[in-house]
Amino acid sequence: MKIFALADPHGNMRLLKEVLKEVDEGGYDVFLGLGDFMSKKFFSKLVTSLDVEKKSFIPGHMRHPIIRIRKKGDIYMMTKKEPENGDSSTQKEYTIPLTEGEFRALKEIDGKNLVKVRYYKKYKDRTAEIDVFKGDLEGLVLVDFEFESQNEKESFNPPDFCLADVTQEEFIAGGMLCGKSYEDIENELDEWNYKPIKNEA
Repeated sequence: MKIFALADPHGNMRLLKEVLKEVDEGGYDVFLGLGDFMSKKFFSKLVTSLDVEKKSFIPGHMRHPIIRIRKKGDIYMMTKKEPENGDSSTQKEYTIPLTEGEFRALKEIDGKNLVKVRYYKKYKDRTAEIDVFKGDLEGLVLVDFEFESQNEKESFNPPDFCLADVTQEEFIAGGMLCGKSYEDIENELDEWNYKPIKNEA
């Protein structure tokens, strides 16, 4: 069995397409996106390359499912992401590509759905990933920054379009948000004085 391992699966869409093409042409049996990455998540007060992402978290009966089947454009994948040692700012992620048929078959499993549009905004030498949630979660906007080291993460000064640091708040994790509405989490959002944001782009 040949296994193609990508140490950092968190690149842009162009890179991901190139990697999947290499996997396909190389006759690899399994593609594993293996990554330990550090990030911080903030409430955002700003909506500004556009990436529509649809996710289904499985199995649906779990309180906080961590297995995701994802559709990004014409790319399909299954991802498992979980915090390391209870620290949500450091995550382990494993990714396997799917065909459209496999994606549709897995969608038949009882799951919880989530739809968001991701915008990218340059900030100094970093890229902010701004997630604008759609459907029942419309009004929620989150921004993520990723870091290569603990020192980078700890010394990061967020831009003024970031509100509160909610990295460690479980209720804001994707597996907790899926299947919910804005009203379902409004009490938690009120504790942060968060108000719904409309897309101004």
